[in-house]
Amino acid sequence: MAQTPDTATDPNDVSHRITPAYRRYALFILVLAYTSSHVDRNIVGILIEPLKADLLLSDTQLGFLSGIAFALFYATLGIPIAIFADRSNRRNIIAWSIAIWSAMTALCGMANNFWQLALARIGVGIGEAGSSPPSHSMIADLYPKEKRSSAMSIYALGVYLGIMIGFIVGGFVAQWWGWRAAFFVVGLPGILIALLVRFTMVEPPRGFADGVKPPPLGKVNIKAGFAVLWRVRTTRHVVLGVSLTALVGYGTIVWNPAFLIRSHGLTPGQVGLFLGPLMGIVGGLGAWIGGMLADKLAARDASWNAWIVGLAKLIAIPFIVAFYMIDSTFWALVVYCPAVFLGAFYLGPSFAMIQSLTPLRSRALASAIMLLVLNLVGLGLGPQLIGIVSDMVSGTFGTDSLRYALIGAAFLNIWACAHYYFAGRTLRHDLDNVDN
Repeated sequence: MAQTPDTATDPNDVSHRITPAYRRYALFILVLAYTSSHVDRNIVGILIEPLKADLLLSDTQLGFLSGIAFALFYATLGIPIAIFADRSNRRNIIAWSIAIWSAMTALCGMANNFWQLALARIGVGIGEAGSSPPSHSMIADLYPKEKRSSAMSIYALGVYLGIMIGFIVGGFVAQWWGWRAAFFVVGLPGILIALLVRFTMVEPPRGFADGVKPPPLGKVNIKAGFAVLWRVRTTRHVVLGVSLTALVGYGTIVWNPAFLIRSHGLTPGQVGLFLGPLMGIVGGLGAWIGGMLADKLAARDASWNAWIVGLAKLIAIPFIVAFYMIDSTFWALVVYCPAVFLGAFYLGPSFAMIQSLTPLRSRALASAIMLLVLNLVGLGLGPQLIGIVSDMVSGTFGTDSLRYALIGAAFLNIWACAHYYFAGRTLRHDLDNVDN
């Protein structure tokens, strides 16, 4: 992209460094960072049964550790960090965030009771609060609107790669060396990624991919940021849809390993070996292909950015229910493949729609607000509610209580589909009226 006269004479301008090769490299490093965050975020899922046995925890407490303890601080601190990111160097914020969450994950391995582990998990949430909003903003400045869903979908691969690595490595290490060692093994490598971000990446000019110069810095109005996302019909439905999707998604990510251990008699190592590649490879393909399809179909009609997500979630529901009802482990995993593939469609298009519908100076803030709602509802309440329901019905269903709690959660996807349908109906109009 050509430089403007203003940037051409600026000695601090790095536009000349943002070549197609650099864009790919920057996206790769941000995917590594996002992968690290999801390894550390989801490691508790594969360790639920060892933690339950060693620290004598209930399902409600385990739901708190994997949900609210992390999500409350992760979501709320994302707002002030995003405001800072919209007005300062996003690269440095991301680097410090990675270092903090990696160190706090390692500290989880030193916990001796529920409250010590809860405090360490809160520390992980604090660190991760500074990663995604500035990353979304940087990607939006590196990739033009017509390629943004694909770029965001590649970034979203970090979710599934992180789950795969966390399940495989966590399950293997926990089975042979214990759950404490698992926290150390997955936490400490993040320090290297933090150094790569800080010393090999550059801060892209705001508005670079859109070919516009951002307006001057103004007063930050958080209330107005919430109002914009709520007032614009498309963003309102996208935020609600993605939050409900995340409630089911995060809840099942956390509790599926425990379900396979309790109802299918697998060991943590076997769960990691079977479920990890399924989530990582099949889910990663779903995220990537979902973004590619969204960009391809949206070239004809922008509404498909939203409709492709709703359609995929609706088709996935029967496969999710079958996974929990089939007693054969092999066939249960087979029918779960299309559920994981289709369920992964939502991340890239959802992130891209929010970024494309947001003014340049507010993109990190908009992302943080979306993540605030998404994570309080999805990551905060999803694992917690499933744990509570499992405890409530355990007197009736015994060890199968978790199975039926997970089946009930799956039907919330219908509600999410409705929001994506309505988002698609208003998307074209709202894209034409974005005020940068």
